[in-house]
Amino acid sequence: MPTLHATSDLHVTHTGNESHVDVIRPDTPDDWLLVAGDVGERLGTVVDTLARLRERFATVVWVPGNHELWTTAKDPDQVSGRPRYDELVRRCREIGVLTPEDEFPVWPYAERPLTIAPLFVLYDYSWRTRATQGASLDEALRQAREAGVVCTDEYLLGHEPYAGRAQWCEDRLTLSEKRLAEIPDDHETVLLSHWPLHRHPTAPLYYPEFAMWCGTTRTEDWHIRFRARLAVYGHLHIPRTTYADGVRFEEVSLGYPREWRRRARGPVAFRKILTSD
Repeated sequence: MPTLHATSDLHVTHTGNESHVDVIRPDTPDDWLLVAGDVGERLGTVVDTLARLRERFATVVWVPGNHELWTTAKDPDQVSGRPRYDELVRRCREIGVLTPEDEFPVWPYAERPLTIAPLFVLYDYSWRTRATQGASLDEALRQAREAGVVCTDEYLLGHEPYAGRAQWCEDRLTLSEKRLAEIPDDHETVLLSHWPLHRHPTAPLYYPEFAMWCGTTRTEDWHIRFRARLAVYGHLHIPRTTYADGVRFEEVSLGYPREWRRRARGPVAFRKILTSD
């Protein structure tokens, strides 16, 4: 029985995580794997890991997370911003891994046509705390710093040629909405994104200010508008199943060793999210 599996936030460069890639294996030769970003920080490591997974699964679909888009001092590939994303897409195509720039694949084992929609939308700082609603971005960032919260993206995630990450997000939202609207009306969808498309998964955050780096209000109804059977995401490192408007949301992250070691169930490198109808 073919199965759709999903994983995210493998962070393979963290000691204790790389070995978990070995356990990500299909049940049947026809199984697919969705990868919701944050495989790692180094471009070559990301591609090498995806290539290993592609050897095992019939189809692998990947979307970038913020860590793939970081340009760190230790990465031999010093490309940054959109050119870095474009290079990741190019290398994924070389190894047969699907990306947000490719034609959306249709999973052939559902009773009703089911389109897998890999989305790269970033965030635009619109998920604010009550105290920063209506404040300028500079003021919201200042208050986040005072609370001890500054996402590393502010230092490592380049946004060239855009004026900022919010402007890059705007471009990605426009492109993604157009492509989603082109999916046939009789298709359901699986919406795959690194950042959650709805804000409710951020409710448990210890620092609510961090939600600014987690998504955008522009996508809050996409699970309804685009007929989602389920939405798959990562980023928060809070693996769980939740619902919004009757639609299932699956966070499928492994997370850092310090996180999964505290969980009673231990590390969960990937999950089955759908079996053939």
